[in-house]
Amino acid sequence: MPTAMTDEIDVLAKAKRTISGEYAPTDTEPYMGEPQLDYFRRLLIEWKKSILVSAADTLQSLQDGPIREPDLNDRASSETDWGIELRTRDRQRKLIAKIDSALRRIEEGEYGYCEVTGEPIGLGRLTARPIATMTVEAQEAHERREKISRGD
Repeated sequence: MPTAMTDEIDVLAKAKRTISGEYAPTDTEPYMGEPQLDYFRRLLIEWKKSILVSAADTLQSLQDGPIREPDLNDRASSETDWGIELRTRDRQRKLIAKIDSALRRIEEGEYGYCEVTGEPIGLGRLTARPIATMTVEAQEAHERREKISRGD
């Protein structure tokens, strides 16, 4: 069974395939110019749409009826699978909020720039993680501080 992270990556990859065409952002054009912003806007919208379709499929499956496995082991396995599926959908619900936030940042002209340093996040990172809000360096520093404050 796929993990939540691989499911998220698969949905993003599907969104990228859906909007693929002649344009792909490159380092040779102005950073976060209109073509790049339009690309990421379309990618984020398609990603969100894919998540919502997937969630609707899960809801439909849940509404089709309860698990009716005669064997207790099969029933336990099915219930475990449903639990994983529901946790995945909850994670994706939270992801939709991050996508909406990224779309808002595009509209406000803040998309693509680190919320900590103000530096460009970079096309590579945004292509891999369109909802990124920090550069790799700022994210690593944030995670180190978080780890220290938790006492791990």
